[in-house]
Amino acid sequence: MEELRRESQREEVWSDVQRYRKVTERISYLEGLISEFKELEKLYNDVSELSSLLEEAPDDSLYPELRQMLMDLVKKLETVEIKNVLSDEDDVKNAILTIHPGAGGTESQDWAEMLLRMYLKWAERSGMEAKIVDIQDGEEAGIKDATIEIRGKYAYGYLKTEVGIHRLIRISPFDANRRRHTSFASVFVYPEIEEDIEIEIKPEELRIDTFRASGHGGQHVNKTDSAVRITHLPTGIVVQCQNERSQHKNKAMALKILKSRLYQLKKEEQEKTKQEYEKQKKDISWGNQIRTYVFHPYRMVKDHRTKLEKGNVEEVLNGDIDDFIRAVLFNYSREEG
Repeated sequence: MEELRRESQREEVWSDVQRYRKVTERISYLEGLISEFKELEKLYNDVSELSSLLEEAPDDSLYPELRQMLMDLVKKLETVEIKNVLSDEDDVKNAILTIHPGAGGTESQDWAEMLLRMYLKWAERSGMEAKIVDIQDGEEAGIKDATIEIRGKYAYGYLKTEVGIHRLIRISPFDANRRRHTSFASVFVYPEIEEDIEIEIKPEELRIDTFRASGHGGQHVNKTDSAVRITHLPTGIVVQCQNERSQHKNKAMALKILKSRLYQLKKEEQEKTKQEYEKQKKDISWGNQIRTYVFHPYRMVKDHRTKLEKGNVEEVLNGDIDDFIRAVLFNYSREEG
């Protein structure tokens, strides 16, 4: 910590805005973590003192207070452990989350829309701000594609645990014979990066198309070609935005998403995981799911990475996914430890 403070005072650091910001953000993160540890230590000492007191002089009126203190201690310990895991420089950032249905037409498109609602509900429960940036309706029901921006501290750190294939098993509402169907949808998450981070995007590498907004509320945006689609020719990445009323704002948002995706791609290449990532992205099918949501013949949500199971499927789809997120983060913690 002291070394970081000394670094922040060096002329070559504070005269470089981007470098200075990174150093001060790191200092702020560590100061917050130290503060959390001090609170944890104080709570632990309070529990120890009360426990010792009750051993010497039992008092039934104080046991409820001790139980509450123990619950607070466990909760604080989990919070500190998770924040210790979320130490990557991108974890604290806002997130851009995309959802794509797998093969299966209406079934998978409906499932993709259910996942979209789940993440919007999670953001609301978590006190974060979520905005649909782009959405493409399915022909009969559901969605073909959706992109949402989720703004809040550690949004990316939490939501990166949701990357992968999500599988749904249910009696199809679209099947007149009431048969059981299995549907897949993929979720990808990217950190929203700051404007001052340099990601080179050459104008000649972009194909920019405009079109009329449509779909969820699109008819209320305007009657002009305000929606923007940008194709990054070297990578084949396609992003689009139709949520804003002006073409200029949609273009700015699309470029921001493209920048985030190129930044993430660059990180993956540096970490030598690009091949595995692309294989996962293309193969939205059996054997690659991270979580299964079952409505029939029983009701259960199971995470295949941590083996955590929950029986209330409806509550999970209403955004109650924190237990799954924490379990995966704790796994990260154990693996790194």
